Amino acid sequence: MQIENKVKQTIKKYKLLSKKDRILVACSGGKDSTTILYILNKLGYKPEAITVDALIGNYTKHNLKNITEFCKQHNIRLHVISFRKEFGYSLCYLKSLINSKGSGTKKELGIPEQRSCSKGFNLKSCTICGVLRRYLLNKHARKLKATKLITGHNLNDEAQAIMMNLFKNNIEILSRLGPSTGTIKDKKFVQRVKPLYFVTEQEVIDYSKKQKFPVKYSHCPCRAGAYRDDINKVLEKYEKTNPYTTKNIVKWFLKISPNLKQKFKSTQKQAYCKDCGEPSRKDQCMTCQILAKIK
Repeated sequence: MQIENKVKQTIKKYKLLSKKDRILVACSGGKDSTTILYILNKLGYKPEAITVDALIGNYTKHNLKNITEFCKQHNIRLHVISFRKEFGYSLCYLKSLINSKGSGTKKELGIPEQRSCSKGFNLKSCTICGVLRRYLLNKHARKLKATKLITGHNLNDEAQAIMMNLFKNNIEILSRLGPSTGTIKDKKFVQRVKPLYFVTEQEVIDYSKKQKFPVKYSHCPCRAGAYRDDINKVLEKYEKTNPYTTKNIVKWFLKISPNLKQKFKSTQKQAYCKDCGEPSRKDQCMTCQILAKIK
C-alpha cells in the first residue's frame, strides 16, 4: 500500500530505524499512533507500545481500551503510564490547580515570551499535557532501554508545528523539528522519530478505516481553543485553493533545516534539572517548574 511504502522510504532516506533498535511507539489510542504501530509491526521491527493516560474522562478511557485491545490482538507489549500515579492528579485537576495560583508568566516556566499572560498562569491544557507527557515518555522510554521513540506525527501535524513556531518567532524550537527531532544528542534523551512524516492525515484516516482499527476519530476535548487548531483552520482554508500548501511548507522547512540544526547545535550545552535530573534547558526543567506551582 502507498502509505506503507512512504513509511519504508522515509525510514530508509532519513535512517530513522534499524532492525537492531529497541523501538517504543508512543500511542494515544488514536488513528496516527495506531497506524504507525501496526505498520512497524508488519515490517518486522517488533515494536512495543507506551501510552500516557492523562485521565481526561471518557475520552482517554475509550482510547486506553482501544489501544489495549489492539495490542492484545497483535501480540504487542503495552506499557501504561498514568498522570495520577506519576503526579498525583489528572490533567484537568492539574490545570485547575496551576491556574488558581498567583500571578506569573509562562516565561517563568521556560515557555517562549510570546505566550506570556498578565494575570495568573492561565496555561492551556495542551501546554501542560505536552510538557508532562514528553517528560514521562522520555523518562520511561529510557527506563525501558528503548533506542528509538516513535511518534505518530503526520505531514499535516508537521506543517502546523512549523507555522506555529514561525509565526511566534520560536526559531530555536523550529530547529528541533524534522523526521528525526532535536539538535543535540544526550545519553538521557531517547531519540524521537516520525516515520509518518510524509503521510497526510487523510491518508492515515483512509488506511485506518480500511484496516478497521479500533480508534476514535474525534480530537481531544481539551484541545478546544488551542493555537494549533487556529493554524490548522488557516492551512485547511489555503489547501482548498492551493492543494500543495501543506507539502510545500514541509519541503521548505527541510531545505533550511540542516542550517538551523547546525546553528543551534553549535551554541547549545545540555543541562540537567537540579530537582529530577532529567534533561533541561535551565537549572529546573519545565515539568518540575509546573509541579512546583501546585505545592
